[in-house]
Amino acid sequence: MQSTSTVVTGAATDAPTSRPVIALLVLGFSSLSVSLMQSLVIPIQTELPHLLSSTASNTSWVVTATLLAGAVAMPVAGRLADIVGKKPVLATSAVILAVGSLICALSNSLAPILAGRVLQGLAMGYIPVAISFVRELVPPRMANTATASISATFGVGSALGLPLAAWIAQSHDWHDLFWLATALAVAMFALTYSLIPHVHDAHGARLDVAGALGLAAGLVGVLVGVTKGNDWGWSAVSTIGLIVGGVVVLLLWGAYELHHDDPLIDLRTTAKRPVLLTNIAAALVGFGLMAQSIVVPQLLQMPVSTGYGLGQTMLSAGLWMAPAGVMMLAFAPVSSTLLTRFGGRVALSTGIVVLATAYVFGAVFMNSPWQLMLVTCIAAAGVGIGYAAMPTLVLENVPVSEAASSVGFNSLMRSTGTVVAGAAMAVILTSRTSVLAPGAAEVPTVDAFRLCFIVGACAAATGAVVALFIPRRTPTASRQ
Repeated sequence: MQSTSTVVTGAATDAPTSRPVIALLVLGFSSLSVSLMQSLVIPIQTELPHLLSSTASNTSWVVTATLLAGAVAMPVAGRLADIVGKKPVLATSAVILAVGSLICALSNSLAPILAGRVLQGLAMGYIPVAISFVRELVPPRMANTATASISATFGVGSALGLPLAAWIAQSHDWHDLFWLATALAVAMFALTYSLIPHVHDAHGARLDVAGALGLAAGLVGVLVGVTKGNDWGWSAVSTIGLIVGGVVVLLLWGAYELHHDDPLIDLRTTAKRPVLLTNIAAALVGFGLMAQSIVVPQLLQMPVSTGYGLGQTMLSAGLWMAPAGVMMLAFAPVSSTLLTRFGGRVALSTGIVVLATAYVFGAVFMNSPWQLMLVTCIAAAGVGIGYAAMPTLVLENVPVSEAASSVGFNSLMRSTGTVVAGAAMAVILTSRTSVLAPGAAEVPTVDAFRLCFIVGACAAATGAVVALFIPRRTPTASRQ
């Protein structure tokens, strides 16, 4: 590893393209398209056992596989972008998404669908690379707004994807979901290849293949154990074995990376206080985003006969949640103003406080769809501010040669938070249930949903406290 490197100071000194707005729109559209893959199959999840002639346990991997692949892809794609340049990695991610989507569109059985969904997850590496790239493409006056806009697509795509996917699944053949993804991927590649300039930002290193494999093995072990723990049982040998085994692999991986001349992720950089605390906050913000994404749709679709359910269809529930995605994107200028005037530390803490406020509001007001829509909009505003601040804080405190990999690791921490949130919400919702009628399935009680909101508020409040301990940025722009 080189002993000297320049630290990103928060904005590019000049824009290497005369059309920064066009470049920003391409990166935004492409990142949004990739993030749609997170919620693409949720509307048909209950039908997958019938559609794919398999069991519900097996078809649940159609969702899980994409999340796992995305978690692994983000830091690896970021490191590749630091080595070979960002544009080649962006274009390759688009091709991977196209191939994976096409495989799913042409398939009717579980194995190829899983393979395609893994490839769709691998394409998620596009987003952190785009976030780290944007400051090289736009002038300094646009840097904060541009970063906020691209970073927000991580949540916007998931929110907007739900009603879109529900409408397609309800009105058309389910394969059309993947034909749409294929078309978006082709457009991504064409736009990225033709309209994004090739910046000479390669740094002449080599990819740490062993490190990538070790990280993948450790992450998959831990995340599969956490994701499936509620189904398999938290005391099951398979659950404990995967989680413990994954942790052991990650510890060995960390020791290996610390002694590697050219590591996949420079753990000494990630251990720097500003970066470390930002990544911890990222996990808590990711937890907050996923918690409301799980709880609110279930409340909206719960039968009215429960006394608290709102009886909405999947499509209606998605439409009630769609404004949250728009809110997240609309808050990009607000995020930019906070970043410019007060810095990333204050912006991040402010965003997480707004998220916590949304959960407090949700614990009290959940008696009508409009109230839950308001909860999701407030939460989305907080997440949008937080998502804008995190890459800014990371990029201000890492070497240029590690910019993309560091943003990728931050995105991994977000994803880890969402996985943990999914497991935590599942435990809460299945621990407090009631039976509406003899022989009927158990459903979560209203207290279970209220507890989910309270847990979300506590996680967000913890994240706000963590953010306040991030040091104020010093004027130093480089390190030896």
